[in-house]
Amino acid sequence: MRAIRGLAARVRDWNVPTPCAEWLAVDLAGHLRCVAENYLEYLQDAPDSRLAKLFAREAASAVLIRQQARQNAAELAVLPPEPGAERIMAFTVSAGAYADLMPDMWDRTHLIYRGTKYTVGDHAGAACVEWHLHAWDLARAIGADYRPDDPELLVSAWHWGVPHLPLAPGDAWEAVLRSSGRSPAWPRETGRTGARRPARAGRGL
Repeated sequence: MRAIRGLAARVRDWNVPTPCAEWLAVDLAGHLRCVAENYLEYLQDAPDSRLAKLFAREAASAVLIRQQARQNAAELAVLPPEPGAERIMAFTVSAGAYADLMPDMWDRTHLIYRGTKYTVGDHAGAACVEWHLHAWDLARAIGADYRPDDPELLVSAWHWGVPHLPLAPGDAWEAVLRSSGRSPAWPRETGRTGARRPARAGRGL
């Protein structure tokens, strides 16, 4: 959260492209707001959240990705046309409330997927991965770079927070980037307008 706030403060033009295909920085800020609000809702409703019911169907990974991508698109479409900085402020409020509530609910069942119980603490891995990936997206959008202090922690966070998606081998941080559909060399490898489909995990990375 601190990294996202710090990088957002450096954005001078919220209409610059990002590594997320078809998303400008202002869209990415809107997505961050929506996902933080969703994670807070899922936490408050655990173990009977919308997300838990979706994963209880034990659908194939591709189906989960499509359903979460449709949710992302629908939520972005109905957001008010607010500035990127205001969207980041809304993200900070919801993500902060999520972080405040999580410790007291750490061992509560969050969802069950293919017979394995994942706790609130496990699902915190999804938020951990999500925020770090989008910090990288924001950094690249403004011509900077970003790497977490402890990429190995994100490997564990991925396995428990994003159980429906495999993690690529290799350097921990590059594995997380590639497994989420990103090119670590963006924009050099892909050009500034088509790096990847919108982020996926939990939904979504």
